[in-house]
Amino acid sequence: MPNQTKQDNKELRRDFLKTSSKILLGATTLSSLGTHLFSTEIEERNYSLNLSKGENMNTLTPQAKENLQKLFGTSALPKEDLEFFTNYANFAFDEVWQKSNLKENERLLLILASLVALSAKEEFEIMLKATLKSKINPIAIKEIIYQATPYVGIAKVADALVITNKIFKQQGVKLPLESQSTTNQQNRREKGFEIQKNIFGTAIEKSYDSTPAHKKHINEFLSANCFGDYYTRKGLDLAFRELITFVYLISMGGVEPQVKAHIQGNLNMGNDKTKLIAVVTALVPYIGYPKSLNALNAIDEIAK
Repeated sequence: MPNQTKQDNKELRRDFLKTSSKILLGATTLSSLGTHLFSTEIEERNYSLNLSKGENMNTLTPQAKENLQKLFGTSALPKEDLEFFTNYANFAFDEVWQKSNLKENERLLLILASLVALSAKEEFEIMLKATLKSKINPIAIKEIIYQATPYVGIAKVADALVITNKIFKQQGVKLPLESQSTTNQQNRREKGFEIQKNIFGTAIEKSYDSTPAHKKHINEFLSANCFGDYYTRKGLDLAFRELITFVYLISMGGVEPQVKAHIQGNLNMGNDKTKLIAVVTALVPYIGYPKSLNALNAIDEIAK
């Protein structure tokens, strides 16, 4: 009997350890769904489409599966929330992909800009890897992040840069990248003001003239820092820089006056109403419907 008791205890202890390991593994997976969402280490399961049994909830559409494979190298989804991620993948990488009608490189850079503004670190890292896999120039990626600074603030940008530099090093991208600056301390304000006039026309001069003396330094900051330090850089053309500014603003939300001003700026730069709506469409899975609808209403109001 004592020997039998010892054996029983060993089996109980072994079963307990197995159960504990499974619990810990499940907790780890759930706490890091973002980083493992499209991991090649996840076992991929094949699901047959059977509408009568509702199994379509676990089935990727052909278009979604193709896009996931192309961007992430796998179409495997986390089993813990399989229905949720299937819905997300089918929506974001099939329906939205088709309706937004953007070029792939353009789409990925716009999504990256949105994720910087949202401070969505894990999703940003996933999309960054997909962007590099799509052979997008690292300089363009860095410029997307740099230009976010005057709109979303240094804290979010610093987080994005830490992630980006880590992934760049892992992917063999040599740092620092080639400088894209075209201004210096002496001419940045003048050059920035010229960019503002290119985008907003004479309205920017009227704004300078009508600003009270105690706030004029903010106007000067905008010319020298926001536009002089960032918009004057190489790596992205001016029309695309204005487009990603629109993305930063609608992703943050609550800045409708600035959204409307930059809708007009985009129209002035040749990014028409159809283009702006396509951008909002591409971002619906990331920014949600309230921000998207607000952006669409603003577009309708300004682009009459």
